[in-house]
Amino acid sequence: MVPVKDIFDKFYKRGSKLRELLLVHSEAVAAKALDIARLRRLDLDPDHIYAGAMLHDVGIFYVDAPGIYCNGSKPYIMHGILGAEMLRAHRQPEWLARIAERHTGSGLTAEDIRTQHLPLPEKDFLPETLLEKLICYADKFFSKTSLDTEKDIDRVRASMKKFGPGAMQRFEDLHALFTSDQQS
Repeated sequence: MVPVKDIFDKFYKRGSKLRELLLVHSEAVAAKALDIARLRRLDLDPDHIYAGAMLHDVGIFYVDAPGIYCNGSKPYIMHGILGAEMLRAHRQPEWLARIAERHTGSGLTAEDIRTQHLPLPEKDFLPETLLEKLICYADKFFSKTSLDTEKDIDRVRASMKKFGPGAMQRFEDLHALFTSDQQS
C-alpha cells in the first residue's frame, strides 16, 4: 500500500492552503477515476487508482504558481517530472512515478516539448498503461483554480484545443477509451 498520507505530510504542511487545495483537487480526480473504473469494469487495483490520483500532482510543491499557493521556483509545466523525481527519491513504486510524469495535458511528446520550447527533457511523456491513461483523463475534468466544479466535456475540449491538434486527438482517444456512450 502506498503511504499517501505520509507523503503529503512530508511535503505539505498541515493546515496550509496549498495542502488543502491539493487534497481537494486530488480527491476529486480520485473519485472520478474510481467511478470510471467501476462503470467500465476496468481491471485495475482501486488502491493503485486512489494512490495515483492522490499523488499525480505531488510535484506542485516546487513550482512557481502563487495563484494556487505554490511558492517554488520551477515553471508549472515541470510539476509532473518533479513529482516523479520526488516519488522515486522516496522509494515509491515506478508505476506511481510514471503517473506523475505522464499526466500533464493529454501527455506530451518530444515534438511538443521541442516546438513549444518547454523546459522539459526532450522525450515523450505519454500515458501508456491503462492506469496512467485513467488518471490523465480524470484529471482533465478538474482545475486547481475552481475546486468546487467538475468541467463538462465541452469545457475540457475547449481547454485541450489550445494545445494543438495532437493534444486534442490524444484527449479524444482517452475520452473514447473511458466513455461507454460515444455520443459525448
